[in-house]
Amino acid sequence: MEMNKKLVKESEVIMTEMVLPNDTNTLNNLMGGKLMHWMDVVAAIAAQRHSNSIVVTASVDNISFKNPIALGNVVTLRSQVTRAFSTSMEVYIEVFAEDIPANKKYASHKAFFTFVAVDQQGMPIKVPELVPNGKKEEELYAGALRRRQLRLILANRMDPQDATELKSLFDLDGVSKKQ
Repeated sequence: MEMNKKLVKESEVIMTEMVLPNDTNTLNNLMGGKLMHWMDVVAAIAAQRHSNSIVVTASVDNISFKNPIALGNVVTLRSQVTRAFSTSMEVYIEVFAEDIPANKKYASHKAFFTFVAVDQQGMPIKVPELVPNGKKEEELYAGALRRRQLRLILANRMDPQDATELKSLFDLDGVSKKQ
């Protein structure tokens, strides 16, 4: 692999935590803020692995809370870079919870975070190109540009008229082309 290119698998991170009493809310479920902290850590490590540099969190997309995670459960967080742009990287995080005594494991949360690689002075620096391999990696890679354009529009950093990838999803009447 070229020096300025990296495979998705090179950025993969798997982190495991246990939900302890200090991590829970009054319903004895993992606090959302604690989970978001763990997600930020696992995603930052993936971005660091890809960029070989310091990274800062630039944005956090909608975190979908599918199932609560109970006290005593084991939480496994998996992250990987889905696409690299000039200085930023999109990272996908999946969260699974496991009730070991009940032999039950389930998907709990997922999200996309964006990180920017920076130098020691905090200035953005270039990151290697990402090379997807396989159907799921290619789908996440393709969707990353649309998600990026949507993030930029919502942050008032891109004119919707310039969002070519998003516009391609719709015809002139504004009706979706893709189902």
